Amino acid sequence: MALQKLHEEIELTEEEYLKSELASGIKHEFIDGRIYAMAGAGYNHNCIAGNVFRKFGNHLEGKPCTPFMADMKVRLGKDYVYPDVVVDCSKMNGADTYSENPLLIVEVLSRSTRKTDAAVKLLRYINLPSVQEYVMIESDFVSVQVLRRHKHWLPEYFFLGDSVTFESIGLTLTVEEIYDRVDNADMNEFRQETQSKP
Repeated sequence: MALQKLHEEIELTEEEYLKSELASGIKHEFIDGRIYAMAGAGYNHNCIAGNVFRKFGNHLEGKPCTPFMADMKVRLGKDYVYPDVVVDCSKMNGADTYSENPLLIVEVLSRSTRKTDAAVKLLRYINLPSVQEYVMIESDFVSVQVLRRHKHWLPEYFFLGDSVTFESIGLTLTVEEIYDRVDNADMNEFRQETQSKP
């Protein structure tokens, strides 16, 4: 549910942030010593994040990796953020409030979050040794970018008609599955073209 729109800057220590976040009714991200309140997510954002989380969860059922959606923080050194979907294969326990070893991170982008997700967070995510894939999914139009850790980070782009393989968990989804129920110009045009075919 986390739309990564950041506002309302307040400065705290890492310890103060973690303590205050446990008691807070609003989620906050903690970047460079400042906390940022997070706004709620819209329809398309929730559809995409929900689709990905559901598909990941079904695929990983009975396996050691666990998908989380929106409420699990990821620790990035002294920073803490809430990805839209994260997969962690380490031995977390019921008391954990953040992931330190995510394998796969997904952010759903919008006009208000694109800069943060594609610049500030990208640099932090790819510097986490455990992260094998970082996925950025646009909500205003159809575009899926997957950055994979090989010898270097290699980006790949996927559009309608393509299939996306999440190599770190061995799952392939079509772009249409990722955008199921999404209401944007690309998807509406795609649905009309599909329905008009004999």
